[in-house]
Amino acid sequence: MADLKSKFEQAVKDSKELPEKPDNMTLLKIYALYKQASSGDVDGKRPGFTDMIGRAKWDAWNEQKGKAGEAAMQEYVDLIESLK
Repeated sequence: MADLKSKFEQAVKDSKELPEKPDNMTLLKIYALYKQASSGDVDGKRPGFTDMIGRAKWDAWNEQKGKAGEAAMQEYVDLIESLK
């Protein structure tokens, strides 16, 4: 687990230095996996219709519901590696 945690932390740093900005769907996936790995399942109410960005982020995170933190960390690491 400690090794995965360090890989995850490195991937978080690497995500800020990608050669090119990923498309919006990929950015949402990165966000959702990060939140699932670091905070667990989404909580709170879904943002209203007028907050489209918040709503999209909430929906993406909600799609990860039930996924174990370790699994989300590994997916995050793999996704960032594929974008380098």
